[in-house]
Amino acid sequence: MINVYAIKSLKRDYIYVGMTKDLSARIKRHDRGYERTTKPYRPFKLIYREKFPDRKEARKKEKYLKSGIGKEYLKTL
Repeated sequence: MINVYAIKSLKRDYIYVGMTKDLSARIKRHDRGYERTTKPYRPFKLIYREKFPDRKEARKKEKYLKSGIGKEYLKTL
């Protein structure tokens, strides 16, 4: 199973969308500053998660959430 997730910075106006097989490990990497993209925005709160059976379907959802309309949806959560 592949997880598509969105995390929101608790300090700044920033939402990151990604996908992973191990969600808890991935969130820990973001919060500990191991990911260069998200390091300046930590700490984070998980605001969205959805599981998909394969990478192709997960990638479609990830691309939608990264689009303008998808980001607007995430801001309402």
